[in-house]
Amino acid sequence: MITIASLIVFLAFYTLYYTSKRAALSYDLGFEKWMQKNPKQTKITGLILLLTAYIMWLFTQSLGCGTLMFFIQLMTIGSLIIILTPLKKVNSKVLLAILIIAALLEFYYN
Repeated sequence: MITIASLIVFLAFYTLYYTSKRAALSYDLGFEKWMQKNPKQTKITGLILLLTAYIMWLFTQSLGCGTLMFFIQLMTIGSLIIILTPLKKVNSKVLLAILIIAALLEFYYN
């Protein structure tokens, strides 16, 4: 559940990052062009994804711990996206590998 919430936070911040006018954007995937052309729908989608991830954190943790972990995760993932996206280090293969490793570790230790 925490891995899924982490993925949702990543997707939410990534969609909100692509609505920025000051960010150095690359269009490697097709949906990135759509996000740049439709900023209003992308912002709404990103905010809904953030809210969904926050609710998932609240269900897995308590109110205080879930809120704290959500904001720590949001800051960490946000800074990584801002730093690594202009360097073109964020791609679907790396994201999928990290997601699989995190899910396996989560299932193993639960």
